[in-house]
Amino acid sequence: MNILIVLAHPRPGSFNHAIADKVRQTLTESGHRVTLRDLCAEGFDPEFTAAELERGNVAPPQVREHADLVLAADGIVVIHPNWWAMPPATLKGWLDRVLRPGEAYRFGTNDKGEGVIIGQLKARAALVFTTSNTPREAELTLYGDPLDNLWKTCIWGFCGIPRVERRNFEPVIASTPEIRAGWLDDVASLTRTVFGE
Repeated sequence: MNILIVLAHPRPGSFNHAIADKVRQTLTESGHRVTLRDLCAEGFDPEFTAAELERGNVAPPQVREHADLVLAADGIVVIHPNWWAMPPATLKGWLDRVLRPGEAYRFGTNDKGEGVIIGQLKARAALVFTTSNTPREAELTLYGDPLDNLWKTCIWGFCGIPRVERRNFEPVIASTPEIRAGWLDDVASLTRTVFGE
């Protein structure tokens, strides 16, 4: 399979980077073709311009390159921290600019003439790894885990990916090296489960 990994964390050496390395290693060992794009390291421009809102616009080269990677992917992995119950701005801008209407999704009508969204990505599975400092119980009780719905329904479900799995690691701030090592074992296991060996 052709798997795209998208990483969005500004600090080299972060646990998010360790997750990305483990995913890449696991996928490569399983025989997949892997492309890793570190949005912060490459300086991806998240600014969605007025020109990009126009129908038939031609994507800027950086956006076109990323859009083509998404369109070619059989599977997608996204890794990011939970900041204010959202992805970092760089990743949000990547979504705005790269998941282009008419390519990642389109609007149509059903048999009743009602408007529907038609997902167009060929990827059959997506895997999302997130990190946070909020304990799990508080995340669920106080906030309802908004990232789960965002990725499973509002983004990858919207774009037609039928299988979306997400795993959050928390609280990172209180984790020990031993805990993080166990989490990375979980990363490898879930990666193999979703994409096969």
